[in-house]
Amino acid sequence: MSTTRHKKRTGRRILATAAGLATAGALVAALPAGAADEQDAGASGWKRGEKVSGRTVDVQLLSFNDLHGNLEPPAGSSGEVSHVHADGTTEKIKAGGVEYLATHLRTARKGHPFSITAAAGDMIGASPLVSGLFHDEPTVEALNKLKLDVSSVGNHEFDEGAAELARIQKGGCHPTDGCAEGTTYEGADFPYLAANVTDEKTGKPILDPYFVWERAGVRIGFVGVTLEGTPNIVNAEGIKGLRFGDEVETINKYTKILEAKGVKSVVALIHEGGAPASSAYNYDCDSPGPGDGISGPIVDIAKRLSPQVDAVVTGHTHQAYACTIADPAGKPRTVTSAASFGKLYTDTTLTYDRATKDIVRTAVASANHVVTRDVAPAPDMTRLIERWKGLAAPIADRPVGHITADIDGRGSTAYEKPLGDLIADAQLEGLAPADKGGAQIAFMNPGGIRSDLVHAKSGAETTDGVVTYGEAYTVQPFTNMMTSVDLTGAQIVTALQQQVSGSNEASPKILQVSRGFTYTLDMTKTGAARVDVSSVRLNGAPLDPAKTYRVAMNEFLSGGGDGFPALAQGKNKLVGASDLDVFIAYLTAHSSAGSPLAPPAADRITVVK
Repeated sequence: MSTTRHKKRTGRRILATAAGLATAGALVAALPAGAADEQDAGASGWKRGEKVSGRTVDVQLLSFNDLHGNLEPPAGSSGEVSHVHADGTTEKIKAGGVEYLATHLRTARKGHPFSITAAAGDMIGASPLVSGLFHDEPTVEALNKLKLDVSSVGNHEFDEGAAELARIQKGGCHPTDGCAEGTTYEGADFPYLAANVTDEKTGKPILDPYFVWERAGVRIGFVGVTLEGTPNIVNAEGIKGLRFGDEVETINKYTKILEAKGVKSVVALIHEGGAPASSAYNYDCDSPGPGDGISGPIVDIAKRLSPQVDAVVTGHTHQAYACTIADPAGKPRTVTSAASFGKLYTDTTLTYDRATKDIVRTAVASANHVVTRDVAPAPDMTRLIERWKGLAAPIADRPVGHITADIDGRGSTAYEKPLGDLIADAQLEGLAPADKGGAQIAFMNPGGIRSDLVHAKSGAETTDGVVTYGEAYTVQPFTNMMTSVDLTGAQIVTALQQQVSGSNEASPKILQVSRGFTYTLDMTKTGAARVDVSSVRLNGAPLDPAKTYRVAMNEFLSGGGDGFPALAQGKNKLVGASDLDVFIAYLTAHSSAGSPLAPPAADRITVVK
């Protein structure tokens, strides 16, 4: 990282590293009023050194979450948001793409001399090829251009491990793939906050736990955390030696530290979220009363966070909401999330009292806004995307298959997804040969399906129905290695029950299954009883509890990820090709321009509601 860039980053923010908490107060006191980025400040109408009058100051907080490296407009349902009209009807609006996100954010900042842009994690990871191929360096470059001030880490920031996350923050060439374009990656201009991710040996956070934004004497602290359950949803190898602490305990701890240093206004950035009763981005989750329209983990977290926290920006669930959930003192507090993939941004007004140095909570107002594509795209972002697309094109544009219609994965709300069946079939076929694993069944985790396969032509495609390598990569971006293991029929049934019980009871994770494997899921019941054990069959025959079966799954599942400890009991593990390789091989083998592949019927799991 160059000296100039380092000075720029230091001047824009006040950091509290684990090693420097004792001196953070001195840093806050020593920073000149208005030492934020002058270029951005000038664009919003405020200049360094300019005095601000009046007791209160309105601070604009722009926020988003779960971008997942979606630089280009997401395809299919992944690039749409639902708008509900007063008469109850809904419409789909095309949204997303950093060219448009940049334009919307820059427009929103105009006339707001005090404006902060923050994010709640998963900026990178599970990204489309144009970013993922280059270890998400293109996305961080885009976020720097967006003038992102701060972000919490999310679980996907750990997809390539803690060491790679440190490189993403600080800069430097990738240890294996080297420097893209022959230039050194310079790192993030914004701090990633990881207050609840600590080194098991030292007990210290692996990245900055908090950040203080300051302009003209207005100081607002940010504490960032990822969900405590991150170890359950990422590959264990990348997070060895790390501890993920309780979100509430961590935020309350650092809120006290900030308050002791004179920072009384605090915003929590939490990569954990909730589920509103409606998927419409403009749904009123405060009807009939405050917070009545939202459920999920964030509700309990918000209710227990210190009253000193003035606003809560969340993520992880890819939902849209701007709700009011009372703090432990009974005061209203805004809790927001801007869906995912850059389709929305949240605009929150924080009224800062210069006398008390705190936010006037009753004056907080927040709303989500659509990143529509009817505005002029930001030229600098267009140039950035075209540059990286050019580098990726030789790989990304290669046709690997053909389809007759959309095959929904991420866009499907059903427990069994057509694309999930297709992926499971590909994994079974790839690992069925005796020398490849001898698989008889394949299971696919639903969270690993990152997009849909879209029939309409896009990019360099000249006809509808073509599936390119880049599109297949977007569906399966993790490059998980496939495994085959021995599991008894009883262990398989236990795994099915774990879909809807234990850590997955409140939010079921239904495994996608290969052809020939069928069973009934009765959602009128509770917990493990939701699985009708007598209905579980393989090729029409009841599953024998005592018999051993060869089961194919990715290494994440075979390690017990997503709350499936039964799958980690597998024996005689054989590692095969990557999930992406077997997916592409299946598409190529089973489709052509003259004989495209039709969407699976998705009729393997009978669901009773």
